[in-house]
Amino acid sequence: MQKLSRLKEEIAKWRGIQTRIKDAIELVEIADDSMAADLTAEVEAIRKEVDHFNFEALMSGKYDDEDAILSVHAGAGGTESQDWTEMLMRMFLRWAEAHQFKTEIIDQMEGEGAGIKSATIAIKGAYAYGYLQSERGVHRLVRISPFDANKRRHTSFALVEVVPDVQDDIDIEIDEKDVEIDYFRSSGAGGQNVQKNETAVRLVHKPSGLVVTCQNERSQMQNRERAFQVLKARLLDIERRKQEEEFSQLKGEHVNVNFGSQIRSYVLHPYQMVKDHRTEHETGNTSAVLDGALDEFMEAYLKSRVGLGA
Repeated sequence: MQKLSRLKEEIAKWRGIQTRIKDAIELVEIADDSMAADLTAEVEAIRKEVDHFNFEALMSGKYDDEDAILSVHAGAGGTESQDWTEMLMRMFLRWAEAHQFKTEIIDQMEGEGAGIKSATIAIKGAYAYGYLQSERGVHRLVRISPFDANKRRHTSFALVEVVPDVQDDIDIEIDEKDVEIDYFRSSGAGGQNVQKNETAVRLVHKPSGLVVTCQNERSQMQNRERAFQVLKARLLDIERRKQEEEFSQLKGEHVNVNFGSQIRSYVLHPYQMVKDHRTEHETGNTSAVLDGALDEFMEAYLKSRVGLGA
């Protein structure tokens, strides 16, 4: 039903813009000078709308129109990288808010003194995964540390993982004998009931080494079910990336499908710049980017992926 609803919305959008174009053409034929300003504004509005549709058309992968599960993990560096990880989480939450996507923090591990060690967020909305796949990889921050009394420049790293949240559509069977399940008390918000009872769930998938934690739901059963959904999504993503790598090797291409490469740098000192190392797209408006203005970077990545250039 969700897929049907999204397809209907997609068709309605294109039919709507088709009607607006047709109406604008008819208006041009009968317009006089007094209507020039209104027509110009409408043409510009239509152009922006079509540009946005073209952007979404770049997301033609199997799971691009699905919801997303995004995780952020602090790299080495203690408080510095944990603070950077929390900044990244805020950036993605603000981006989702600007797109009117729903967000749910599935799990969050607080840092020691400041920031967070890791967090996992479910982001629900049309093409959420299509947009956010561009963010997968290592993000680097260069700044004067607010935690350094000597005001020295520090470099921090954080890892972002993104998988499609396809839930019941995942055709992957998990043998529970391969999964170590731990129950513990939630460390996040949720009221006295969450704090007193062991509602949080941690799964360790022994064959792959994947670890999934869920503590946002009210009951142990709900957290367990959601944790298995996330585990299946991550196993599906691993399998999908293996297939992509094998296909690329058959074509004689090399594709790096791991998370080890640095994809983007955020420099706050000695100058202001955010630069994507895959597309060379950059901007000096670091405040806007950290406040969620990521669409230009996402579009540049998607264009480069289909060979259109940044």
